[in-house]
Amino acid sequence: MESKSILVVDDNEEIRDALSEYLTRAGFCVFVAEDGDEMWKQLNQHEMNLIILDIMLPGDDGLTLCGKIRLTSHVPIIMLTAVTDEIDRIAGLEIGADDYITKTFSPRELLARIKALLRRTQFTSDIPLNRKIRFLDWSFDTVKRQLNHIAGDSIKLSGSDYSLLLMMLQNPNKLLSRDDIAQCLWGRDADPFERGIDVQMSRLRKHLHDIERSIIVSIRNKGYMFAVDDIQDV
Repeated sequence: MESKSILVVDDNEEIRDALSEYLTRAGFCVFVAEDGDEMWKQLNQHEMNLIILDIMLPGDDGLTLCGKIRLTSHVPIIMLTAVTDEIDRIAGLEIGADDYITKTFSPRELLARIKALLRRTQFTSDIPLNRKIRFLDWSFDTVKRQLNHIAGDSIKLSGSDYSLLLMMLQNPNKLLSRDDIAQCLWGRDADPFERGIDVQMSRLRKHLHDIERSIIVSIRNKGYMFAVDDIQDV
């Protein structure tokens, strides 16, 4: 089986070298970049299956680069953050990153997260789907990963947004626990104080214009429910 390609973007040479060596031993084809300019060169020359992106970079920072990547690509992105930068971690998810990990991580933990994201990506690409799913005033193109509103709004969904909406469309009016959602998004159970799930739900609510929170309903201390009755495969 062909090796998956991973791009490591970090201005710290020791981190780049350590991750490159470890992930290569784990069977991945690893490319590295020290800043945004080098990142774009690598992306133009090679097709990547996943990007590990440091937030603190010279020139365009990781958040800016993540936003630019999301304009044209659904490639899974794991953000590297400092231990105390919760705001940056949340901002990364809001922009479209799929997961984050602090720089105190163990290589084994990072590898587990990489494999989980790649499994999720493969799983969603293998699901035999009808091209469009209609619900409320929306049409969801599962091939283009595009959400279209009857009024004309069109939204491209990132990998995590796509997976989350698809999960909810396949489980209408059912309680989805935080662990269910974390497994869908990241391939792991939710941490006790996992704010990333709430950020992802907030992003999806904005996409769906769910100001009243009547489409995605919070069930206190339990999880969320997609409160839609009429869902049609087209």
